[in-house]
Amino acid sequence: MKILAIDTSNRPLSVAVMDDDNLLAETTLTTHRKHAEFLMPVIEDLVKKADLVPTDLDRVVVAAGPGSYTGIRMAVTAAKTIAATLHIELTMVSSLLTLCLNVSRPNVFLNPIFDGRNQNMFTGLYKLDDTGRPVTVIEDQHTNLTDWVKLLNHYDEKIMIMGDTAAFESQLRESLADRLIIADKLTDIPNAARLGNYGRSLAPVSNIDAVVPRYLRLTKAEADWQKVHPNEDTHHYVEKI
Repeated sequence: MKILAIDTSNRPLSVAVMDDDNLLAETTLTTHRKHAEFLMPVIEDLVKKADLVPTDLDRVVVAAGPGSYTGIRMAVTAAKTIAATLHIELTMVSSLLTLCLNVSRPNVFLNPIFDGRNQNMFTGLYKLDDTGRPVTVIEDQHTNLTDWVKLLNHYDEKIMIMGDTAAFESQLRESLADRLIIADKLTDIPNAARLGNYGRSLAPVSNIDAVVPRYLRLTKAEADWQKVHPNEDTHHYVEKI
């Protein structure tokens, strides 16, 4: 199976081309957020470097959020367009879970974090199963640090944090004490090859047209709409626009 894997959830851009679990070509950039400028050229370049043409691809695996609104929208839109155009499979993976794929350490809980600003975060809690694959302990969510710490304190296991942790480390250390483990900096960077390898065994989506990014919170425009229309669902906002 020839796989294209894409993650532009946050500052890093990571793209890989796989043949089953064999890496053919990969690029990861961490120095900018010009994903709109670089994503498609990187994809085209990697497919060529893998000695493939686009029609050789069988599946697209995309980190679908949460994360940067612009970043995940861009990745999901690109993945949908490629999959629909080539009539190939599309698989969605949590952007938070994708970070956990960098870890092989058993017997600890994995806590990926993306900064949601103002002491808010996108986060979830995972552990590795007997095969080394992440399984969910607490579902991905957008929450504040105080409430998240309360949830973590329900567990006795050591907890490894990774991702955008700088703004939260002090309070997490105060609460978790010696149960807190801070991952190394390389663990904070998504790896598209691992994403592709993980996603190749997942079921593809059944309706590509219905796929949307996993924002996990309303956009500002949707939040403003809800304030004015408190009794209406956000799909009415989309219809009005």
